[in-house]
Amino acid sequence: MSVQDSVIHGRAAPGTEPSGRPRTPSELQRPTFLLNFPFSYSTEVANNAWMTDVADEERSPDPRRAMTQFLGLYSYLASEGLVYLLPTPGGQNLQDLVFTANLGVVLAHLDPSPVVISNFTSEPRRGESQVGLSFFGSMGYEVYSTPHRFEGEADLKHLHDNVYVGGYGLRSERESYEWMEREFDMEIVKVRETDPYLYHLDCTVFPLTREDTLVCTEMLEPEEVAEIERHTNVIDVGVDECYSGICNSVRLSNTIVNGSSLHDLKAGSEDYRYEVKKNRRLEDIAVEHAMEVSYFDLGEYMKGGALLSCMVMHLNRYSYAFRLV
Repeated sequence: MSVQDSVIHGRAAPGTEPSGRPRTPSELQRPTFLLNFPFSYSTEVANNAWMTDVADEERSPDPRRAMTQFLGLYSYLASEGLVYLLPTPGGQNLQDLVFTANLGVVLAHLDPSPVVISNFTSEPRRGESQVGLSFFGSMGYEVYSTPHRFEGEADLKHLHDNVYVGGYGLRSERESYEWMEREFDMEIVKVRETDPYLYHLDCTVFPLTREDTLVCTEMLEPEEVAEIERHTNVIDVGVDECYSGICNSVRLSNTIVNGSSLHDLKAGSEDYRYEVKKNRRLEDIAVEHAMEVSYFDLGEYMKGGALLSCMVMHLNRYSYAFRLV
């Protein structure tokens, strides 16, 4: 399938936009994100390893608390950026629509930036694709649908220029990245994912700056690590730190935004120790790079097997242009 065949919605013809005016939100000189208010959020279908480990009665989220936690994250991102809210269509059981990082990916190396909408492996999520196609088409983007399984920017991390890292093997297919390379003039370092608890790439890879990237090297083959090191300085993080969500972060200007439910954990427990270890490691990395860390309690979303980065889709990467010194 060619790009021309896979276009779902197109922009107006070139030259129809007023001169100098941004054509899409991705062109704003301000961090811009897409979130979804948890109107449809539920944990009815256990579609990942974290959820199947929890009994049904313990997995059900508290709607009021989930909304409060969402608004805390939304307000913080909106304090320095522009945050769009993806509408929740009625009459559909889209339990995971709140996790917008899986909806697709904005290809930041192209101008104007097109959007590739996900082709979900997870059965309960397949209805989300049409929501994404309609939304981005109405916003004036060129929107494409990949012919292979692909689960959005959670599995495809932008490093710099036209270089990305793509995870495959659990939710996304390697063929989706080969298709993107042919059609969008991009280079994708492809790494195999094998751990069902780290089932998207945002669990093991987090681009910190244009030059530095957190990577759980223990989860990758040596040749995969070497290929990543050709393009970025690798900051190695441990598997336990990844289970606790160190890579499930979002950068906002000079701040690393991360999820932590430390205050809900019993002091001295094993979970508490792991969380403290993760937080301290992340704070050390932040200090070394003249950055800060802000934590948000998103415990209700952990019941769905998700952490902070799952809830945020980047419409641009303007934060990575922020000068730290």
